[in-house]
Amino acid sequence: MKCEMAKDNIILLHYGELPDESAGGLEQHLADCEECRRELESFQFFEEQMALMPVVEPSPNLLAQSRMRLDDELDMIPPHGFVTRLRTNFYRWLGHVQSAPALATLLLGVGFLAGNFTYRYEVAHAVKPKQPGTVTISKPADGVIANVTGIVQTPDSELVQVNYNKVVPETIEGSLDSPEIRQLLLAATSSGATDGVRKNSVALLGNECKAGHECQSMSDGKGIRHQLMVSLRYDQDAGVRMTALEGLQRFVGQDQHVRDAVLEAVMHDQDPKVREAAIGLLSPVQSDSSVRQVLRTVSTQDANPYIRTASYNALQSSGDIQ
Repeated sequence: MKCEMAKDNIILLHYGELPDESAGGLEQHLADCEECRRELESFQFFEEQMALMPVVEPSPNLLAQSRMRLDDELDMIPPHGFVTRLRTNFYRWLGHVQSAPALATLLLGVGFLAGNFTYRYEVAHAVKPKQPGTVTISKPADGVIANVTGIVQTPDSELVQVNYNKVVPETIEGSLDSPEIRQLLLAATSSGATDGVRKNSVALLGNECKAGHECQSMSDGKGIRHQLMVSLRYDQDAGVRMTALEGLQRFVGQDQHVRDAVLEAVMHDQDPKVREAAIGLLSPVQSDSSVRQVLRTVSTQDANPYIRTASYNALQSSGDIQ
């Protein structure tokens, strides 16, 4: 594998889109190429820094102007000819097939079944009257039918070919220390999972950190500590944010990034209980000037009197009230 392809595969690996057959080659290339390893480390560091920055929502005026400009640019694009559209659709279809081995297997099975059905139809009409056919399923597997993609009936017969896709659930069982289990737990913290799944995954990852197990960034830049900070900042469920906060407790004194995330929760979290818990986590580091400044600001300017009192008490316990 050349360096140019390896750098492209590094990006695909980060977003979980790298095919399994390319993962081994990339891993072997990274073991031999120091330049690509530095590229991977730089990409991971960049992603971590970007994730720690607050997300700023665009203003309604900016969104409206952007949509108008996009509509104007789309109107100015000249219409493509039939040949160009045909070529574009063909390459797009080919790209989907290459990126989806299961779809390619399904298409191969459909082609085989179509040829088999055609042969049986010709033999039945040429030799003897039509006999009732049998149902043939390509690659039977446990699961539920996701959708039907096509229905074709053989002319002048009762033979019907139905193409469909199945969703097959899978289960993995292993130790919390195994990379496969950790990778799935990290994926379960995403916003696409249900509240219960996110809370369970964050709780398990937080317990790993509290127990003193490996809690650093992994090879794809999405380590446990980093993901707990992301959940604390952006998860919509207060219970998930509280669980992430508990998992970060032992790193408040040694990791400035964790301390900054906790300070953001003190100032901006929407749930008073999460803010109170964040204030309690700062007690070992109240000598830090940034911590004292945030507590002073919250104790005098926050709209919630309960939070103002909690910040005031925290400052008083540290002997910092003037």
